[in-house]
Amino acid sequence: MALAAVCFITLTLKFIDFPNSGAPDFTCRASSAGSAVVEISAGESGSSIANKLYKLGVVKSSDSFFRVAVGDTRSQRIAPGAHSIDIGICAKDALNQLLDPLRIEGLINISEGAWISEILPQFYKAGFSSSEVSQAIAKVSRPAGFKTLEGLLFPAQYSFAKGETALSALQSMISRTASEMRKAGFFSTSSSFTPQQLLVIASLVQAEGNIQDFSKISQVIRNRLAIGMPLQFDSTVHYIKKTRGSVFLSSQSTLIKSEYNTYQRYGLPPGPINNPGSAAMEAALNPTIGDWIYFITVAPGDTRFTKDSQQFSEWKREYKANLRKGLFRSSK
Repeated sequence: MALAAVCFITLTLKFIDFPNSGAPDFTCRASSAGSAVVEISAGESGSSIANKLYKLGVVKSSDSFFRVAVGDTRSQRIAPGAHSIDIGICAKDALNQLLDPLRIEGLINISEGAWISEILPQFYKAGFSSSEVSQAIAKVSRPAGFKTLEGLLFPAQYSFAKGETALSALQSMISRTASEMRKAGFFSTSSSFTPQQLLVIASLVQAEGNIQDFSKISQVIRNRLAIGMPLQFDSTVHYIKKTRGSVFLSSQSTLIKSEYNTYQRYGLPPGPINNPGSAAMEAALNPTIGDWIYFITVAPGDTRFTKDSQQFSEWKREYKANLRKGLFRSSK
């Protein structure tokens, strides 16, 4: 199945003059007479979309939809792709349904911190064959220094229009990541870290905390590296094991042999451990200055930072007590 990936926010509709014909319209919230699939192309004009809706019986007149779309700035966010829309509805309801991502076929939603292993099944569900995706991964162009796609598929909601390839879909996601890296300053900074290393840091920050703690975690990473201390991040072991939903990490798990195991290896992992969002990228380059070496989430929403090992040990006991109380939703 040949599809092209386009992020919702990148689509701009071009509305042109459309004749005024009185704009007959169906009653809003009336019962639907069935459904139709409306194919929207990237950059398609508002008048073209209006005509498609009219011919399929979605709206009573093309002019009714055009008038609603011109008067509503949300219409510029209509995504390309195959939309399942009710028949015989008013123009306002038609626009609302076109803006509903749940009505788009072939939708791929990449959440911040998602792994490649979690993203690829969405490609298959969207209609791409596993062989097509595998070939695309082998051929796709990556920024210099990146051996895998992990970290390069920017978190966003993507939809697909017929006529493009899996290679084009992946490439557009990678291009978006490169754009966000440039926006964050990865390629123009005097930082001692390379753009590749900064993306690794961003992925660690994304995995280890909530957005309000991102910049502090970024500083902890720097502080540990500066004194030659292993990062010892649970998130890197969870990445190796592909386990989510647990804050508990057994001592045996920390002994896993892997270049991504920051309990056994010094320095940064060889690559990102997820696909970080823009906030994590920003924090990777702009840490909050502090002398912290340790941090721990004692309870949900309560993450604490310190340079004192004794203080950290006390907080760790508090964390374990809260874990036993069931404050964390986790599984061993």
